[in-house]
Amino acid sequence: MTHSIRPIEDSLAGIEAAENRGLNATISFDRDIVNRQAEEIASRTSPTPLNGLAVGIKDNICTLEYSTTCASRILEAYQSPFEATAVTRLRAAGGIVACKTNLDEFGMGSSTEHSAFGRVRHPLDADRVPGGSSGGSAALVAAGAVDAALGSETGGSVRQPAAFCGVVGIKPSYGRVSRHGLVAFGSSLDQIGVFGVNVAVAASVLESISGRDEYDSTSAELEPLQAPLDRQDLAGLVIGLPSEFFPEDLDPAIAAACRRTISALENAGATTRTVSLPHTDLAGPCYYVIAPAEASANLARYDGVRYGLRVPAPDLNALYRATRGEGFGAEVRRRIIVGTYVLSAGYYDAYYTKAQQVRARIARDFATVFASGVDLLFTPTTPMTAFKAGEHLQDPVAMYRTDVFVCSANLAGIPALSMPIGRSDGLPIGGQLLAPAFEERLMLDAAHVLEDHIESEEETR
Repeated sequence: MTHSIRPIEDSLAGIEAAENRGLNATISFDRDIVNRQAEEIASRTSPTPLNGLAVGIKDNICTLEYSTTCASRILEAYQSPFEATAVTRLRAAGGIVACKTNLDEFGMGSSTEHSAFGRVRHPLDADRVPGGSSGGSAALVAAGAVDAALGSETGGSVRQPAAFCGVVGIKPSYGRVSRHGLVAFGSSLDQIGVFGVNVAVAASVLESISGRDEYDSTSAELEPLQAPLDRQDLAGLVIGLPSEFFPEDLDPAIAAACRRTISALENAGATTRTVSLPHTDLAGPCYYVIAPAEASANLARYDGVRYGLRVPAPDLNALYRATRGEGFGAEVRRRIIVGTYVLSAGYYDAYYTKAQQVRARIARDFATVFASGVDLLFTPTTPMTAFKAGEHLQDPVAMYRTDVFVCSANLAGIPALSMPIGRSDGLPIGGQLLAPAFEERLMLDAAHVLEDHIESEEETR
């Protein structure tokens, strides 16, 4: 799939303009590094799928050009000796690593306020958050600085900021894209995802980075995704509408945007039907047991001994305490403590084992619905639009609830996509499509058709 690529100078200027207005979406950016890549791609004799597309890279994905900090003081100057497989494939397809983008520290957050380098501002309203944890990538695409960016998802960290910022965000099936070079948070949940200005651009990038990787034992034995987006309508498709995602107290503006989108799906030829995912209300609590548990294990490696920050101390235990205490921010420390608790003797079965049992039921809910003749699901991406900075910082549970509609897909390992479906008081509203595992092509095809219908209906209103 090919698409029009703007000159690299436009992206360079766009990134600089975004930072000059205080977006704080980038952690590392260097014109010379970008221009060297552009010259190398221009010298190639054969055309490439991405053909010089400038792509922002979330700063928990390893690159050779820039440091990889995870927006944490504990890795502030860390230079990776290797790059992520997704980045290698992006470059091979003609993509350019434009910059490293800001994030919630180690991907832990829903607002990109938990960065050691300061919060990211929403490109439409500086007093609001862009979502998280991939808020820097989403904001940079929404600001028009780049047409695409890579993010990561553990519990909705691509789709939620995509919805808040009004761009397309894709979470692939677990195993579709290699995790090699993605700094681990929750290994059974983590995935690299894609942001794009539209479905076609995001699909092009996803195609380029997908496929089996010998360096990642969890990557699926599948060829790279091919998604030509050649469907003209949605005739024959059955779209399920999970009742649990449309509660009576859903924000009226979001509910109205969803009704318009459902009409657009039907006008495109799809049949819609109400379905049920009965364990949806348990997804949030389940996620916030499993993810911190895996994080507490994965982040044990940052101890001041091997790499990263080292705070001098008189003995080994003091070194651990001082380094981790100064290097990790409050949200990371909170999740490590929660994760350590649920894995501890006497609590493992009560919390972690029970959460894994619930996770299996959530996955079974999706499998049952898709086996009943439903091709795709449609839901709102988030229960609210972008909230004001600081609004939930003193109430972590309220912050966690912003992920209520997105974390189920991570627990089930299925693909999901968020796309703009309207606005409320000038702020974007996101709608979400979910598909059976490894059915990204169908999901992307449907999103592309829906995107055209939404744009046509907006023009006629």
